[in-house]
Amino acid sequence: MTADADIIEALRSAGLAGEGEVFLQPLTGGVSCDVWRVDSPAGPIVVKRPLPQLRVAAEWLAPVERGTSEVRWLRRARSVDPHIAPEVLAELPGHAFATRFLPGCPVWKDELMAGRVDAGFAAQVGKGIAAVHAATAHNDTDRADFPNDEMFRALRVDPFLLYVAQHDAELAPALTALAEDLSGRTIALVHGDVSPKNILVSADGPVFLDAECAVYGDPAFDLAFCTTHLLLKAVWSGEARLNDAAAALVAAYHAGIDWEEADDLLVRAGKLAAALLLARVEGKSPAPYLTDPEHQRIVRDQARALIRASQPIDALVANWKRI
Repeated sequence: MTADADIIEALRSAGLAGEGEVFLQPLTGGVSCDVWRVDSPAGPIVVKRPLPQLRVAAEWLAPVERGTSEVRWLRRARSVDPHIAPEVLAELPGHAFATRFLPGCPVWKDELMAGRVDAGFAAQVGKGIAAVHAATAHNDTDRADFPNDEMFRALRVDPFLLYVAQHDAELAPALTALAEDLSGRTIALVHGDVSPKNILVSADGPVFLDAECAVYGDPAFDLAFCTTHLLLKAVWSGEARLNDAAAALVAAYHAGIDWEEADDLLVRAGKLAAALLLARVEGKSPAPYLTDPEHQRIVRDQARALIRASQPIDALVANWKRI
């Protein structure tokens, strides 16, 4: 039985596919997994199966068990707010799983790339991230449910921080220290991949997908990761509204911090954002749309300066230059 046939059989066992012919319609966008749409008796669903080797040029291996971690994050997030994550319908072999398909909900990245920038929606994203962090901060049950330090290291610390450190002797000490600090913090449940490509725009606000990097760690990472994407797109497009969207996201997140001193988190997020910005031009997973050498230079020069002399993330956003 092929892997696809195995999934179809599992869907039938879960009551999510009929006995007739079942079509797995591939969906695009993922580098870390296979994703399909399936028309089920209960309506359209999405099936996701993690890959052991990510679809990038460099060798990038990651444990497929991250599919189970993603399911746990989706369910935990829905317990905080049922609107901010899709419903998990079934867990399948190979750490695959099925969720309800959400029609009429465009991907936030597509909206941004098309010039439809809504700072109010960006604020909702910041509020949603902070809500999950606040609900799970200093929670022993959540800490025990997400013992995924090795997985987070393989998917985030190594490719984004240490890979760059290995190729940049000048910044290596700062990046290595940052990686150690990130790996050592266990504060709240972190999504790990809060990117516009993993957020749907629904009538009820943002819907967060692709939580396969979930870990009980430093919440500053989620804030830094999403802010980084908005700043990169600001350079790519030259669009000032993306700077405004980043500022709105940070401000809304800031307003939701109630588990630690906000200033401390904003400082950590600023350091992480600087490193992640550099990683998007120098790391294992460069931003695919940032192909113009001048755009890369703008990002690289600012990121390197910010690693040498860090700023809190709100100041970083306020001072970010698009040209």
